[in-house]
Amino acid sequence: MAIDVADWLRGLGLEQYAKAFRDSDIDESVLGHLTADDLTEVGVASIGHRRKLLAAIAALKSEPAVSTPAPAGKSAATPAERRQLTVMP
Repeated sequence: MAIDVADWLRGLGLEQYAKAFRDSDIDESVLGHLTADDLTEVGVASIGHRRKLLAAIAALKSEPAVSTPAPAGKSAATPAERRQLTVMP
């Protein structure tokens, strides 16, 4: 989840909180653990902004992790498997 928090906030239209996040040492490793109380403490007074931030944080958590492909010439640890499926009405 390598993201720049200031850019992430800018993308949400909430760049006014970038300094507060930076001053509170909130980086990508902390972002996923923030609560509504944490956001209030950082200075996000608006309920709407807190909800928007919490929804965006939840979306970050649900994004699949980017995996790196296996180097050429090496097989994956688990080969793909095909299974027969029969659908009955």
